[in-house]
This record gives sequence, structure tokens and C-alpha cells, in this order.
Amino acid sequence: MMKTAAKIQASLKKRYAAERRFRSYGLVSVAIGLAALLLLFISIIANGYTAFQQTYLKLDVQFDEAIIDPKGTRDPQTLARADYGKLIKKTMRERFPDVKNRRDKRKLYKLVSPGAVFSIQGMVRKDPRLIGTTQTVWVPADDDVDMLIKGYINRDDPESARRLKDKEIAWIDAFAATGSMEKRFNKTFFTAGDSREPELAGIWGAVVGSFYTLLVTLVLSFPVGVAAAVYLQEFAPRNRWTDLIEVNINNLAAVPSIVFGLLGLSVFLNFMALPRSAPLVGGLVLSLMTLPTVIIASRASLQSVPPSIREGALGMGASQMQMVAHHVLPLAMPGMLTGTIIGMSRALGESAPLLMIGMVAFIVNAPEGPLDPSTVLPVQIYLWADTPERAFVERTSAATLVLLGFLVVMNGAAVWLRTRFEQRW
Repeated sequence: MMKTAAKIQASLKKRYAAERRFRSYGLVSVAIGLAALLLLFISIIANGYTAFQQTYLKLDVQFDEAIIDPKGTRDPQTLARADYGKLIKKTMRERFPDVKNRRDKRKLYKLVSPGAVFSIQGMVRKDPRLIGTTQTVWVPADDDVDMLIKGYINRDDPESARRLKDKEIAWIDAFAATGSMEKRFNKTFFTAGDSREPELAGIWGAVVGSFYTLLVTLVLSFPVGVAAAVYLQEFAPRNRWTDLIEVNINNLAAVPSIVFGLLGLSVFLNFMALPRSAPLVGGLVLSLMTLPTVIIASRASLQSVPPSIREGALGMGASQMQMVAHHVLPLAMPGMLTGTIIGMSRALGESAPLLMIGMVAFIVNAPEGPLDPSTVLPVQIYLWADTPERAFVERTSAATLVLLGFLVVMNGAAVWLRTRFEQRW
């Protein structure tokens, strides 16, 4: 008897020790995962937060009438076609009169972003009375200047290893010494479309494209997914055909997203000849990808409604359709909305299927509708990540931060809907 008790005690000690080890392994795994996630976020934030500021230069620009409007007609077409670059070059030459060499002049002019031309043009077209006057104008600096000010170009490196030479750094220091240089909030990043110049590139076009794409996805996937879930859960007979449909729906939820892109390429573009790079096609592809998630989540919500609700409604004389529409569906709707938002957040972060249908185009202006060429935020990040300029690296990380912000908001909305409206039975 004593030997049996001793064996039991030894076995219990081993079991408890194994459970403690298992819990320790689990805690270590969770800690490693959180540390990796934290390291990823720190890396993205460290590389991207500087993109929310942009270096600007102060120029005293003389709006020379001989350059802008020689005839003095103030015709809008004449003002639009004027060579405003000459005004900037003239201002830079007057600021640095010692620069005589043609090559040095070209380097001097490059300190100012090409976007400065559009800024001055906009000022003149808005108020032609500026012609003939001298105005103080803050214009964006070139991306290399911005990188130097932000510390991404080390001025202590050998001149041959830097994008900016000693002369250019001296001119930049001259701007800084006179208070003609400062960093400001980068509104362009949030209000402009894509550009080949990093200091002029923004995410607005991609955000609008993502909005139209997700709008098409929501309009198609939510009603179809809910209707399919209601039919399969409440009305469909239980036979081999419905079992086959359920198995295929579950399998489609695990299909790689690029397969849906290939389907969209062959059906929507090649067969149906829908416009390439349009949010309409992107929404159709993402709807196919999101439908299984919406159907599965909606069926789970319908299954969570107690049978007593159905039995009580039928016992009071309601038809099966009335029972579903007036009693079961309203109670299951919070869970359906939660599943839909989660599916939409997955669609927002997808890029592979949209690359297959051509939404990788260079888009400067924001689309005005779901049929206009556009791109989406994940694809914009992909395009910038493939660009060699250092300034695009920080914009890639900044756009990733914006995308993560959207995803956090959408998933937070899903959690709030579930906790706010979910019924406990």
C-alpha cells in the first residue's frame, strides 16, 4: 500500500512539473512573439516618423512681370504657362552671387524641390496682383536636403560617399544660418498623390483608391455573405450538396489571396473586359476573397442564437421567414458585422491579388470614382519600397504606420460592436 502511494506521489510530482514546464514554454513563446512584434513596430516608427515633417526653404521671390505676363493681359492661360522656374533660379542666383560655374548653378538650383514651381504658380493664379511685387515664399526643399537635415546623410562621410557635396552643404548651412530653413508638418504626405520626387509624394490617391475598393467590396460581400449564411443555416436541407458547399466555403477561406487575383485577371479583365487598375475590379476580387470569411462569421452568429428564440417565434404563429427576419437576424447582426469588419480589414491589407489585376500603376491624381485608374495603400507601400531613394524609405514606413492605424481602428470597431451589442445567453 505504501509503495503504491509513493508511486502515485512521484507520478503527481512529474505531472505537475511537466505542467509547469508547459506553462513556462507557453509564456516564453508569448514573450518572444510580443518582443518580435514590438521590435517590428519600433523599427517602422523609427524609420517612418520623420516623414511627417518636411524641410522648407524661405525665398524672397520677385514676381517679374516680364517673365510671368510680358503683355500684361493677366490671361489665365498665360499665367498657367509662364516659366516660374526662372523666378526661382533668379532668386537663388541673387542669394548666392558668387556661384558662377554652370555646373555649380545646376547644383544650387537643385536644392529647391521641383514642387516649388507649382507653389508659386498657384499663388499667382490665385492672386494676379502679386505680379510685379517681391514676396517671401516658403517652398519645399529637395529630398537630399531634407535627408541631410534629418540626419540620414552624414556630412562627416567622405565627399565621394555622399549625395551632397561640400559646396551644397555650405549653401544649405547658409540657409540655416539666416533662419531661412525650417521643418514643418508635411501636409503634402496626406493631401497629394504619388510622385517621382519623394518630397512631393503623398498617400491621398492611394487612400481614396482604397476607399472605393473597400466600398465595392462591402456592397457586394456583406449582403451576399449574409444571405448565403441565412440560407445555409436556416433554410437549406441537410444533404450531401449542402455539406459539399460548406466544405468548399471553408476551403475557400484558406486559399492564398493571389489565386483570387489570377481569377480576377482571367475573368474580370480578359473575359469581361472591365477597366484595368479600377477599384471596381479590385472590389470584385476582394469580394470573392472576403465572402468565405463573412459567411463563416455570419453562420457562427446565427448558431449562437438560442433555439428557444426560434421555437417561441414559431409557437406564436410566425412563419419561418418572419422568425428569421424579425427575431434571429437582429440578434445575430452584431456578430455578422464583426465578421464583416474583420474580413474588410483583411481586404484592406491585401496587395497580391490587386497586383495581378494591374493596380500597380503610377497614379498621380486621386480617382473620382470606382471606374478611374487607381492604386491602394498596400500597393503604394510596395511601390515605394522598391524605390532606391532614401526619402522613399521613410515614406514607406510612414505609409505602413497609416495602414496599421486603419487596421487598428477597424479591428477596434469590431471589438466594440461585439462587446456593445452582443447578447449573452
